[in-house]
Amino acid sequence: MGIIGYIVSIPVFCDAGFVILWPLAKSLSARAKTSLAATAVALSLGLYATHTMVPPTPGPVAAAGILKADLGLVILWGLFVGIFALAAAWVFSIKYAARVDIKAESESSDAKVRLPPSQPLRRSRPGGVPWTTASEQPDIENIPAQAPSAFKSVIPIFLPILLIVLRSVSDFPNHPFGQGGLAGFIEFAGQPVVALLAGVFLAFLLPKKLTAQMLSPSGWVGEAVLAVAAIIIITGCGGAFGKVLQNSGVSEFVAERLGGKNLSIALPFLMAAALKTAQGSSTVAIITTAGTMAPLIESLGLADPTGRALTVVAIGAGSMMVSHANDSYFWVVTGLSKMSVKQGYKLQTLGTLVQGIAAGFTLWIISLIVR
Repeated sequence: MGIIGYIVSIPVFCDAGFVILWPLAKSLSARAKTSLAATAVALSLGLYATHTMVPPTPGPVAAAGILKADLGLVILWGLFVGIFALAAAWVFSIKYAARVDIKAESESSDAKVRLPPSQPLRRSRPGGVPWTTASEQPDIENIPAQAPSAFKSVIPIFLPILLIVLRSVSDFPNHPFGQGGLAGFIEFAGQPVVALLAGVFLAFLLPKKLTAQMLSPSGWVGEAVLAVAAIIIITGCGGAFGKVLQNSGVSEFVAERLGGKNLSIALPFLMAAALKTAQGSSTVAIITTAGTMAPLIESLGLADPTGRALTVVAIGAGSMMVSHANDSYFWVVTGLSKMSVKQGYKLQTLGTLVQGIAAGFTLWIISLIVR
């Protein structure tokens, strides 16, 4: 479940990922006769491992833009550091979380046919408007047959990531793809906006038949706009807050007080961790910290491409810790897994602390080697 979470959370918010994957985790835990607490924590922390460090989730993308970091390098370093964060989460799950007893609810509902995320079962249209005719209602019996193949399902997710990474590789000094037409095409297709737009077009190939209803305000497009609106608002507000902090002189204050202490990669990590713990949102912590760190990149010696990419990943690692009562994800995990608040602090909060420290330590070792 940790590995599944690690993969799924690359393009999906961890809250949504946990809601989608929790029935699967619960069923697997029951069949394998393993601790439900360990399974829940492994899934929640696995989702966190890439959510905060690997684009195209909004926080790392925004931070890379603010710090002018190469998005491909951020993906590569984020995936690498995320493996160590996932390993720490796995050890925490089997060595500590497995000792906590969580009572599973009835598994009878798990025996029912599960619907793929792209074909949710609704009693009504989005917004609560009831279906007006029988022909509009979802064909529940044939939903499994309507589901796209595994390849068609993953290609809209992984093709944009592959294109962005190839663009970064193409920019290496030895020009591995040459300097001709192929390199030019990769340079164009690997632009984040172009790559993600290609993923959007590929997503329209998922249904066997694309209908006008899917493109309507009550269909896929309408649901996507509603889902992304909150993310855009959060990202925009976080960026605005970061700009306010820049203009307030807090960057100069931090540089004056801490610039001579040789904190380097530790400073963005600690600042993001403090903001995350204080206000709860990882995305806001990432964007605000990136805005504050932008004027300090030169003085910290992180102005080269690798340094900027590692700074983005360090900010993401810091924004993992810690998830507690002011974090909506804390309540998603504890609510669905039937943890008490006390158990949530023992498992989710402590787990994100362990995972964040592991990621921060990994980044510190990497900075000693490559810097």
